[in-house]
Amino acid sequence: MSSTTQPAVTEDPASQRQPPETPRRRERRFPVKRLVFGLVLVCAIGGASWYASKYGATAYRTIVSGKEIEIPTVRVQRGDVSLAVTANGEIRGGDPEVMTAPQTGGGDLHITMLADSGQPVKEGDVVVQFDTTEQEYKLREAEADLAEAEQHIVQATAQQSADEEEDHYALLKARSDVKTAELEARKNPLLPAITARQNELALTNARDHLTQLESNLANRKAGNQAAIAIQQAGKSKAEAEATTARENIQAMTLKSKRAGYVALRQNTNVGILYYGATVPVFQVGDAARPGMAIADILDLRNWELGANVGELDRGHLSLGQKVDVSVVAAPGRPFAGHVKELGATTGPPWDRHFECKIGLDNPTAELRPGMSATIVVTTDEMHNVLWLPAQALFESDGKTFVYVQNGKSFATKDVTLVRRNETRVVITGIDEGQMVALANPAEMTQKKSGAAGSVPSLTK
Repeated sequence: MSSTTQPAVTEDPASQRQPPETPRRRERRFPVKRLVFGLVLVCAIGGASWYASKYGATAYRTIVSGKEIEIPTVRVQRGDVSLAVTANGEIRGGDPEVMTAPQTGGGDLHITMLADSGQPVKEGDVVVQFDTTEQEYKLREAEADLAEAEQHIVQATAQQSADEEEDHYALLKARSDVKTAELEARKNPLLPAITARQNELALTNARDHLTQLESNLANRKAGNQAAIAIQQAGKSKAEAEATTARENIQAMTLKSKRAGYVALRQNTNVGILYYGATVPVFQVGDAARPGMAIADILDLRNWELGANVGELDRGHLSLGQKVDVSVVAAPGRPFAGHVKELGATTGPPWDRHFECKIGLDNPTAELRPGMSATIVVTTDEMHNVLWLPAQALFESDGKTFVYVQNGKSFATKDVTLVRRNETRVVITGIDEGQMVALANPAEMTQKKSGAAGSVPSLTK
């Protein structure tokens, strides 16, 4: 019987000391690894954030270091300068005829007919018509009161005539009774005392009755005349009311007194508008207060142009100055004018302006109200002077200065302002040909500092 020899197995002492790894032990070891990995990741993110906050801007400037801020500049020039005031305006008729809502003594008036803005009209044409319903009702009422008053006058007059006839008869009878009593009283010496006394009493009574009757007749006549006067007053009142109603009805139809163009006014009676809304012009159905201006009839024989001019140029304009006018709708056709009127300065502090009215000296048939136009008023001619665009001159603390370019930097230089307008300034205190900035370099640097690597320096 053969025997099989098996190799001897030598066991590791460590394996004899530790039990084999089980799934439960593996699950207990994984949370520790995850915790360590999380701590390392948080530290890495924190370090990256700190580095970016400290060196990110420097790194960005390094990347864009090739980009420079471009400051617009201009060269100081010497030459002849024509200082002119330029503004935009609108053509309109001069000396307008204002059409206002009539003073009817009532409330708002409602528009039932209205000509279009810009519509040509002739003398006598209807421009505005208001609702006359209320006035027509008042007219019918007044006419009815007038007819009633006239009938009352007729009745009172007839009654007065009848009373006068009756009173005349009563007066004749009373006088006759007095005469009869006087004749009877003459017989008293021949009559008994009692009869004579009766005749005296009858005469006294007849005379008293005549006196009382004459007094009553005078009062009655005065009363009748007063009654007729009252009716006459009622008639006069009704006539006045009827006349007023007719005049109101007539006044509620506004007709043009001359040929021209219609320019509707803005309806300021519309109530509260939201911010920035444009006030609309009047239209059919709108209500207008008595005395409100509804429309203008522009006189075509006196064309004018209204333009808003900046407050800075007010001192350079005067009445009668010649004006060159260019109408957008009539290109290539020059118009001449003159300063007709200078209005009051209005507007917010950052946009102060005033209205300048220009009278046109050579209007033509193709002009229409509302056309846009440009005015140029040459205020002065200066020769061999230094000048710059107006935006190149700066002011601060009562001083005027420019930013002179010196390589890549700019320095402020005080100059003296001689004349200026909206576009140009005439100065002294600087050399011809020097380059100056058209904008404040410091402000442009602040606005674009995030994208600028090479920033021009600013010195004083």
